Amino acid sequence: MTTSRTTPHHIRTAALVAGLSLLALAVLAALANFGVLERLVTPGDAARTAADIRAAEGLFRSGVAGLLLVAVLDVVAAWALLAFFRPAHEGIATLAAWLRAVYAGVFAVAIAQLAGVPGADPAQALAKIDAFHDIWQAGLLLFGVHLALLGHLAYRSGYAPRLLGVLLVIAGLGYLADSLGVILVPGFAPTASMFTFVGEALLMLWLLIKGRNVTT
Repeated sequence: MTTSRTTPHHIRTAALVAGLSLLALAVLAALANFGVLERLVTPGDAARTAADIRAAEGLFRSGVAGLLLVAVLDVVAAWALLAFFRPAHEGIATLAAWLRAVYAGVFAVAIAQLAGVPGADPAQALAKIDAFHDIWQAGLLLFGVHLALLGHLAYRSGYAPRLLGVLLVIAGLGYLADSLGVILVPGFAPTASMFTFVGEALLMLWLLIKGRNVTT
């Protein structure tokens, strides 16, 4: 006689919350960063940047609000992922969650640099925007370690695909390479994470499609 194994309710809930949080923050981050900041900021041109932001101040402030919401969703995702991966190793899952939560705090500090941009003079405005990018990039060091630990948890869990674990570690290494490059090499252009992000996207999709049906 065989017995069927069912997914614990808290695991199903954690998978759904984590997947939806990751999806929402990915969409919001893309809209706020590429749809607003990248559209209004001209690197190295303080006068044009200030003029463009003044002409679309409401759009700029909505982008800042969107980024703050992304930071909140990062914290939600951190604790949902902790609940989901706790059966694999509670200590590592807790460390991974705290790293993402601390990263979200650093990200919020970076976003705070943008709050005073609309009322600043052109030079100060561009300096604040540069500070936002610098602080965010430094914070991604923590995020990279978080992803690498998630990859380790997925690989050893027995209920997540091992390939997903490998891809998450690669994604984490991409962020680590970019952050360390920016910190250590003057003029370094972070590009590695643009090619290694696949693990992040697959984690989100897997949690939403398959994660609620795992057995631990």
